[in-house]
Amino acid sequence: MRGEPPAWAPGAAQAAALLEEAADLLVLHRDFAAAVERCEAGCDSLGPGPGPGPGPGPESFAEVKCSLCVVGIQALAEMNRWREVLSWVLQYYHVPEHLPPKVLELCILLYSKVREPQVMLEVGSSWLRACANQSLPEFGALLELYLEQVLLPLGRFEGAEELVRGCATLDSERQLAFLGTVRESRRRWAQREETRSAAEEQQDPATETVLGVLSQKLLTMLTLLRRAMRSMSNHFYLLPYKKMLLATFLLYLVVVRLDPASPTSLPFIYKLVQLFRQAWAAVLSPIHRPPIRD
Repeated sequence: MRGEPPAWAPGAAQAAALLEEAADLLVLHRDFAAAVERCEAGCDSLGPGPGPGPGPGPESFAEVKCSLCVVGIQALAEMNRWREVLSWVLQYYHVPEHLPPKVLELCILLYSKVREPQVMLEVGSSWLRACANQSLPEFGALLELYLEQVLLPLGRFEGAEELVRGCATLDSERQLAFLGTVRESRRRWAQREETRSAAEEQQDPATETVLGVLSQKLLTMLTLLRRAMRSMSNHFYLLPYKKMLLATFLLYLVVVRLDPASPTSLPFIYKLVQLFRQAWAAVLSPIHRPPIRD
């Protein structure tokens, strides 16, 4: 009997069975909610258990727990519940430093994919700074992933350099390679900022030019309207002048096709409203209603 493999503990055997069910529900039946339920039941059956690391067999306690979390992460992502992923895995590992490398990798990739890399800032930093994790074979790949997907896209260049220099397990060659990546990313970031600033500076004169053309057209229209109102004031003195001008102004906006959703249209509309108010005052000032005869 000594040559037989050790029997699985009841909790571990149940967790392994639930892992198989969850994988089938995820891949074959695409029942993502049920897959998450199986993963949660499997993790609960394992209890606190040992931390991440190699176990006494090919499907160790830690490997089963990690696999349950991997399936659960994928199922939550399929249901567009990615916001819950980090808190969901931390309820089983409690602190970021205890996350298995595979789980951390999936979390970084997921939140980078949905353009929320800042969610992984503290979690990734805590995991990478833990001395126990720096001796893992996956450490170098996870450091590179964290730099490329989290720190550098967020412009955290100083933090990236500090993190790389603080990793004592990195050899000098790899450390220099990482620092070179950070410097190159900083250079590209600075170039993008300069290009953006130059584009904004070029846009302002163009905006003023277009506004000037539109303002001139509006002034021409209001001048013609003013002349017409003067000639017809004796016949239409009871008409609401302000409503007529407002209708003309709105018609003008439709004609020039200003897009309210465009940011560049906002200064146009604001300045044209001011111009309209001035024109309205100028139109009404010389117009006097004739006395009403009994």
